[in-house]
Amino acid sequence: MKLSQIRSRNIALFMLVASIIIYVIDYFIVGNIRDIYLGFLGNFAFLPIYVLFVTLMIERVLKEREREALRQKLNMVIGVFFSEVGTMLITDCSSFVREPGELSQRLRFSPQWTDKDFTQVKDFLDGHEIRMDSSRGDLLALKSFLLEKKDFMLRLLENPNLLEHDEFTDLLWAVFHLIEELEARRSLNALPIADMEHLSGDIKRAYNHLLREWVVYMQHLMRDYPYLFSLAVRTNPMNPEARVEIADQSL
Repeated sequence: MKLSQIRSRNIALFMLVASIIIYVIDYFIVGNIRDIYLGFLGNFAFLPIYVLFVTLMIERVLKEREREALRQKLNMVIGVFFSEVGTMLITDCSSFVREPGELSQRLRFSPQWTDKDFTQVKDFLDGHEIRMDSSRGDLLALKSFLLEKKDFMLRLLENPNLLEHDEFTDLLWAVFHLIEELEARRSLNALPIADMEHLSGDIKRAYNHLLREWVVYMQHLMRDYPYLFSLAVRTNPMNPEARVEIADQSL
């Protein structure tokens, strides 16, 4: 018999003996076996409700702990992605944006930001159409960077925790599709206009997913890891004025 089973049996036996002792003491104090019987019957009738209540509460607490542990694991994976790929990919893809002015201004985080600021940015991204032009940036450099990071992202897909995060999985698939499109072309020079427009759409898809997940991740850092949020603000790829060196004590 396993040690855990022995402990469980001993605990059950102890509780049973303790209950018997308490009822015996109650009998000597009250001296009325009928009252003890009725009290026992009433408690026994309430027992299923009590067990149900305790079980539901314990199950709820355990599920909440599991969700929190899973959330922390997912955020760790997402953090590694942005450290290795995402932040640089934002920089590369931003060079293809036709009108980057307002987008750049909206995504200049600061240490004073609150959840309300992040909600406003999310609403802006949901309602703002980002126009991309694949001829504005360096497609060859983008292809080279993505091919370099392809194996890393494939390993991310092997993480079973990602099955619980559809948005981040969609981001990875959008980036993988962009890699395949760029890799499938022998040359990225002198492409037909229609093909350039197709690549613009692929870059836009990946970029949209990327920015949304980045904002969510930045909000997580703001809430739970202020020191990491401070570094992310100082290395913000959407802010050309960002400097990693600290010149303001508020950072």
